[in-house]
Amino acid sequence: MIRPLESSDIDEVLAIWLEASLEAHSFVAREFWESKLDAMRRVYLPASETYVFTDHEIIQGFLSLQGDKLAALFVSPACQGQGIGRELMQQAKKLRKRLYLTVYRQNRAGIEFYKKCGFTVVGQQVDVHTGQDELVMEYNAGKHEQSGLKRASSERNEYSGDAPSVDG
Repeated sequence: MIRPLESSDIDEVLAIWLEASLEAHSFVAREFWESKLDAMRRVYLPASETYVFTDHEIIQGFLSLQGDKLAALFVSPACQGQGIGRELMQQAKKLRKRLYLTVYRQNRAGIEFYKKCGFTVVGQQVDVHTGQDELVMEYNAGKHEQSGLKRASSERNEYSGDAPSVDG
C-alpha cells in the first residue's frame, strides 16, 4: 500500500534512505551520507511531498517529490527486485505529468531503472556536494502519449498498406 508520509515514519524512512544510499552509491564516502541524516530529517523531508510503500505496516520504500522533481525514490535493499520501485514510480506518475531527476552517472542500476520507467537523459552536471557526475533525466507523459500514438499510427500504416504519415 502507498500512503502519505506520517511523522512517525521518519526514522524508518531515514534508515531506508541511508542503507540504500550506501549500497547504490558506494563511490561516495559513508561519512557523507551519515552527515546528511539531520538535514534529511529537518529540511528535505519536511519540504517534500513524500509517500511510503508499506507491507503489513512495515515501510519498504518511499518517494519524495519537490514540485516536478523526483527528489528521492528508495527501496530497502532487502526488498529490492519485488516491484516496489515500479509501484512507487507509478504513484509519482499519477501525481505529476512531468518529472525530472538527477542520478549519479556511476549508479548504473538506477539509470537503467529510470530508463525502463520512461525517463530519458536530457543533460548532465556535477553534484556540488560530492563532485560526482550526474545525469539529468526527464519523464513527460505527454511525450510518451504522443510517441505511443505515433508508433500505433506507424504500425497501422505499415500493416494496413496505408501511406506513411508525414512526420514518420
